[in-house]
Amino acid sequence: MELITYCFYLILLIYAFFIIQLILGYNKVKTFIRTDVSPKTAFTIIVPFRNEEKNLPKLLQSFSKLNYPYKLIEVILVDDFSTDSSERVCIRWRLEHEYLDTTLLENLRLSNSPKKDALGRAMPIAKHDWIVTTDADCIVNKNWLLTLDNYIQNNEVEMIVGAVVYKTKNNWFHHFQQLDLLSLQGTTIGSFGINKPFMCNGANFAYTKNFFTKIGGFGGINDKASGDDVLLLQKAVSANLEKVHYLKNNDFIVTTKPENDLFQLFMQRVRWASKTTGYSSTYAKFLAVIVLLMNLSLVIGCFLIVFGRNTNSLDYARDDNHWNLEFGIWNLFFVYSIKYVVDYILLYKANTYLLKGKWLLPLASSLLYPFYSSLVGIYSLFGSFSWKGRTFKK
Repeated sequence: MELITYCFYLILLIYAFFIIQLILGYNKVKTFIRTDVSPKTAFTIIVPFRNEEKNLPKLLQSFSKLNYPYKLIEVILVDDFSTDSSERVCIRWRLEHEYLDTTLLENLRLSNSPKKDALGRAMPIAKHDWIVTTDADCIVNKNWLLTLDNYIQNNEVEMIVGAVVYKTKNNWFHHFQQLDLLSLQGTTIGSFGINKPFMCNGANFAYTKNFFTKIGGFGGINDKASGDDVLLLQKAVSANLEKVHYLKNNDFIVTTKPENDLFQLFMQRVRWASKTTGYSSTYAKFLAVIVLLMNLSLVIGCFLIVFGRNTNSLDYARDDNHWNLEFGIWNLFFVYSIKYVVDYILLYKANTYLLKGKWLLPLASSLLYPFYSSLVGIYSLFGSFSWKGRTFKK
């Protein structure tokens, strides 16, 4: 049991070191203040979609409200063989908004990644050098492109990462997802602060077509069903870290929808976690392993406490067994408490930026999270996942 205890504390020590490092990195990423300059950057917005008839109208409506010259905006919608009325929604919207340059394409499946194929389908016909990607279930801020243009004019940059947040209803299931996403967003910002960026979200991602071509596009990462964002970012960082920036500004936050179904949430997170095996960043790989081990150790600790009395390897005298059980509980409580504190600090910082300091006490979620995270992490290494009516194998 002493060996197990030492392992727990070693994992905790390494985990805390990484999270504290990310917290310190977060503090280094300053909020960008928009200046009063005339917009001049032309953007091509690419939106791959599949079966999004309910969500597309809200996204497209947010495009029509953009506070940006329409002559500098091109929208390319790529239909990934939808079986609902998504195409009809796009056609109707395009006819009603002829002032906005909009193209509707059908995807061409060339690889194991439909989304990368969709982006690759749109890239050759994009009229503008700056490509901006988002998802069909998102809503963008009216100053989204204005802020992006302003940042581009003030910085020498080729790729820009922005934040994504959920628009939640007042229920625990949505709040749990929000906390999970906050942790990912906090990690993203922190990694930029320590010059080791490895994470981003394709729902708010921008890069130049020239830079995309220079780094070989999606070449070498097409075997992964997902990763049009994270894996591309890591290729870019390897090629030219100085040209890859994080844009921290409240007007550059994209809002998306949480899942309403537990199975769909699990499949989504498995899809996200499946990218880790394709990481090119050694730092990212090591951090992913430590996070999994940290959560898994808490699960194992709970298992040992619950079933320890009936385990032959713990065949102590009654009093000694009772003492070891209590000792194990206190060790587990201490490890959990330290993890909770360092996680909370990073969550609090992300919450202050993304949700404007909305009240946050993730106690119940933090108790469930190790089990959820361990299951997602282990399953993603071996299992397949389904998404948008398709099944993807490892």
